Amino acid sequence: MSEVLVLVDHVDGAVRKPTLELLAIAKRIGSPSAVFIGGADKADAAAETVKGYGADKVYVVDDAEIKGYLVAPKAEVLAQIAAQASPAAILVPASGEGKEIAGRLAIKLESGLITDAVDVQVEDGVPVTTQSVFAGSYTAKAKVTKGTPIIAVKPNAAAPEEGAGAGAVEQFSAEISAAAKSAQIVASQPRQATGRPELTEAAIVVSGGRGTGGDFTAVEALADSLGAAVGASRAAVDSGWKPHTFQVGQTGKVVSPQLYVANGISGAIQHRAGMQTSKTIVAVNKDEEAPIFELVDFGVVGDLHTVLPAATAEIEKRKG
Repeated sequence: MSEVLVLVDHVDGAVRKPTLELLAIAKRIGSPSAVFIGGADKADAAAETVKGYGADKVYVVDDAEIKGYLVAPKAEVLAQIAAQASPAAILVPASGEGKEIAGRLAIKLESGLITDAVDVQVEDGVPVTTQSVFAGSYTAKAKVTKGTPIIAVKPNAAAPEEGAGAGAVEQFSAEISAAAKSAQIVASQPRQATGRPELTEAAIVVSGGRGTGGDFTAVEALADSLGAAVGASRAAVDSGWKPHTFQVGQTGKVVSPQLYVANGISGAIQHRAGMQTSKTIVAVNKDEEAPIFELVDFGVVGDLHTVLPAATAEIEKRKG
């Protein structure tokens, strides 16, 4: 069975959920092989994690030589591993960094590239992706017709599947070109922790819009009771109520959680483009004619400042 390379997304060796989802997809295509690029002292823990989710092989690349540079060295690492392994496909997370790595890798391997896949299945032995296109108005199926399929997959496209793989660790030493080191990170600052999941990775997202009036207290309380991420509409961001990093929409972040709760959001096409692939959508809005109600699975006509505290209290009661 051919290998399927999965680029490990991690923070100091702590493997992030999108990687576990990619391993589940890789099992459909062939034999999952995780590629860990990071500190040598973090490799064992990461390898143990991905092994628990089906990785048959783990390529470990010490990043001592490339740490502090932008994405070009990682693309070179993947290209060299691919030249050795001849994989059936290469899967990367559809993050900003992941998609840039995928684009550079496609050029190096002279292969086709598909980005922002929301599903990957196998038809006639070939990976076939599903994408949401034209602001979510259509879904499209696609497959790579040249070279090694390189696919950037959105978070929540698959459920992680526990099940130990062989987990054979192979140390890999890559030769990084001088050109790949032409852009270097000179300073970085950790983002302030909120205790909530990352917006694009969260299984549940609770968002607020113009209807909050700038008061996100009820939105955040509901999010915390559900273990959810907090999002915002463009109107809320433009009003200065939330930073741009919270924005869900065509010019913000595109999310596809299991549950999306839109509060005080009218449902303009710009916002819908960022969330309408969510599995279940709930909306709370005072205006029963709001366009968002055309899209939802469940709608509540009412004041979010009344509805959300009541919902939060009921959730906390049932949890207790």
